[in-house]
Amino acid sequence: MINQRANDRFEKGRGAQFNPKNRFLKGEYIQEHVEAIDDWEQEDRKTEYIYDDSKTLVNTVTSPDVGMMYSANPYQGCEHGCIYCYARNSHEYWGYSAGVDFESRIVVKKNAPQLLKKFFENKNWEPAVISLSGNTDCYQPIERKMRITRKLLEICLEYRNPVGILSKNALVLRDLDVIQELNKHNLVRVFSSITSLDEDLRRLLEPRTASYKSRLKVVETLSKNGIPTGIMNAPLIPGLNDMHMPAVLKAASEAGAKWAGYTVVRLNGAIGGIFKDWLYKSFPDRAEKVWNQISACHEGHVNDSRWGNRIVGDGKFAELIKTQFEIYTKKYHLNETQMEWNTKDFRRIRNGQLPLF
Repeated sequence: MINQRANDRFEKGRGAQFNPKNRFLKGEYIQEHVEAIDDWEQEDRKTEYIYDDSKTLVNTVTSPDVGMMYSANPYQGCEHGCIYCYARNSHEYWGYSAGVDFESRIVVKKNAPQLLKKFFENKNWEPAVISLSGNTDCYQPIERKMRITRKLLEICLEYRNPVGILSKNALVLRDLDVIQELNKHNLVRVFSSITSLDEDLRRLLEPRTASYKSRLKVVETLSKNGIPTGIMNAPLIPGLNDMHMPAVLKAASEAGAKWAGYTVVRLNGAIGGIFKDWLYKSFPDRAEKVWNQISACHEGHVNDSRWGNRIVGDGKFAELIKTQFEIYTKKYHLNETQMEWNTKDFRRIRNGQLPLF
């Protein structure tokens, strides 16, 4: 049950409630007097899109515990506004804040399709899975207009390069036709991020995302069309959504998911302050308990950069979560098969034509 917020100025439809200082910038805007009217801070900020001609798109993932080798993100920043998002910190590299800026100033890589084609034409590229949404959601609202993600999928199909998708948005079903063609060549897997089944919690935790019902519908539709699909029950936040895990895994299995994964929340960098501010405003009655339980999963800290441990945590509470996950994935027949990808049919296309030899 969601309790009355302690702060009446809580901005609905946003995750972060303020902009913390960018650690790379010397200056910052602050509110000198609480009673003053600061238009720059209090106005209902509209989402701003910054169109960028990037030089690269595909990133090599060096972290050994995230389950991907390469990622591609057509957008930086994410309008979904998930309060816990680890990608918030990366927005500081663009000169913005990890707070409200992250969800209201979206960098659009409009030349992403051209960059991907150029990448595939590199003679040194050895075909491997490229994960869309390795950082921010490739199906966030602006994708409806820009259609960059769809173009990236079409290019992966053209070159026969495997691609993984992770999203919180039902917009992925718009591209079912392309996904089906990719699947004919065993080139695609689609995962939906489902953190709970409690819509009241979702509206606070992930304010501009598709409903959980819609995400389960995505899983069901993909499964009925023979698309290999799964879910990420992530992140699990002790005291907020960890107790919902069994229901999420059951619903996902019934919808046709084959796989499931999870992570325990960690609050590195600027995310710690952003999340704590949100937590005490949203759940004043249990904020301290939740904060302490998160710390208990990371050796007394909410931030954690240790390989392996940072993903699933450690300590008694983290071990309990791990045990429950193993019990319920087995009960609901998830993760019983390995994901296998086709990397043998990759082909380069020069000047719009396939090479003869």
